[in-house]
Amino acid sequence: MVAAAPPVPPPAAPVSRADRASRPGPLVSITVAILVAATCIPLGYVAWATVSVGWTRAYELVVRPRVGELLVNTVALVLITVPLCVVIGVGAAWLVERTDLPGRTLWRPLFVAPLAVPAFVNSYAWVGVIPSLHGLPAGVLVTSLSYFPFMYLPVAATLRRLDPAVEESARALGSGSAGVFLRVTLPQLRLAILGGSLLVALHLLAEFGAFAMLRFDTFTVAIFQQFQATFDGAAGSMLAGVLVLLCLALLVGEAAARGNARFARIGSGAPRASAPIHLRHSVIPATLGLTALAVLAIGVPVGTIVRWLWLGGADVWVVDDILSALGQTIGLASAAAIATTVLAFPVAWVAVRSTGVLARVVEGANYVTSSLPGIVTALALVTFTIQFVRPLYQSLTLIVFAYVLLFMPRALVNVRAGLAQVPPSLEEAARSLGSSPTATFLRVTLRLTAPAAAAGASLVFVAVATELTATLLLAPTGTRTLAMMFWSFSSELDYAAAAPYALVLVVLAIPVTLLLYRQSTKAAAL
Repeated sequence: MVAAAPPVPPPAAPVSRADRASRPGPLVSITVAILVAATCIPLGYVAWATVSVGWTRAYELVVRPRVGELLVNTVALVLITVPLCVVIGVGAAWLVERTDLPGRTLWRPLFVAPLAVPAFVNSYAWVGVIPSLHGLPAGVLVTSLSYFPFMYLPVAATLRRLDPAVEESARALGSGSAGVFLRVTLPQLRLAILGGSLLVALHLLAEFGAFAMLRFDTFTVAIFQQFQATFDGAAGSMLAGVLVLLCLALLVGEAAARGNARFARIGSGAPRASAPIHLRHSVIPATLGLTALAVLAIGVPVGTIVRWLWLGGADVWVVDDILSALGQTIGLASAAAIATTVLAFPVAWVAVRSTGVLARVVEGANYVTSSLPGIVTALALVTFTIQFVRPLYQSLTLIVFAYVLLFMPRALVNVRAGLAQVPPSLEEAARSLGSSPTATFLRVTLRLTAPAAAAGASLVFVAVATELTATLLLAPTGTRTLAMMFWSFSSELDYAAAAPYALVLVVLAIPVTLLLYRQSTKAAAL
């Protein structure tokens, strides 16, 4: 009897090109795994500090009257400043985008310009005008004028994209301008307002220089002071823990408020601009109001810097020191921008080309870590390096790594958007013609994503150039950036000597501010 031949197993299903493209290579997987692990360092530091001091001691440190005072100051600052930024940003955006206000092409970039002035430079300017300015009112004034563009930009972009037919239908049914705004326009601005509010609130929690100069104690100011008094003290660690909880509460609150609502249009809508609302007799008050806002947000800091430069004369222009600080600033900012943008590519690749929990975790971990105040990340890295990697303490590698953790989303958002527009078929065609994965990336993917990557690198560059808190804590001995030199002179009340550094900081930030404005305008037109 002839033995029956064993059954032939069915052929394996061929792996599709899409499946092959969605599998990260070893280098991408290792890089992403290291980055995700690194993002856990700040939260791990807070958890470790809590456990190391013991729950009883931690409770005693958290319920102190000092912590209650800082909590009241910080919460009051957020509860007052964020709604104020909403009113200013939404009001200015509506007047510029929805009315026949004269000079709209001038107002649009003018209300983005405050982003070129760091908040600590703005506080320096206001203290120069009103030396007695301090406390909560001063903090609200300075931060509102510094951060309202974070609200203005997304709201203005959303207003330019809204379908005018919806508002026109409401007017045809008898609603006035106020009714149309409250019932139709404002609900469609919900996501932009929530996103802008989150940005403003996180900046308020992270800001140090502006509040220290205004003598207004928040958690960030108190943590820095505690760090200077007793390095890695338990009290400072517990303050950092409370600050992290506030940041996480803001993230969860914004996500809950955003919900699952969708505001996308079905179809392309009407490809036309909305008819401007005639202000009539209100045009003069509206123009005066926007002029006052521009003067307060831009005129005061620029005028104060010019005034101190005039009073200081030629003596304040110590060219060698200024050029040295400028060179170190450009060097650190360039290194951080390149490193952050390069590392953003594997994260963006996983986020765009993969689906499921992995993609969300990889991308979300970077956003959560970057939302934490710079002082928490800096303290975490100082503690981590002293405990485990002592040679990295106070090294250039450590401070650049800190910048990567702090500002990764600025590069990631742009690289992700650019990568999403690269058709995988082009990469597959290059591979089928014999190109290696590296050659395909360099010749196809990188070329198509280069403009978006350059925009992300520019945003990281200006963020690093104007960063103060982490730089003060992590910079190697002998480092003197523009922000550090400005802080050194302004802390000594030598405002004239600080003025040149403030001016160079502002000038350095202007090109990136214009880039941000053009990006928002371009996005609104899509």
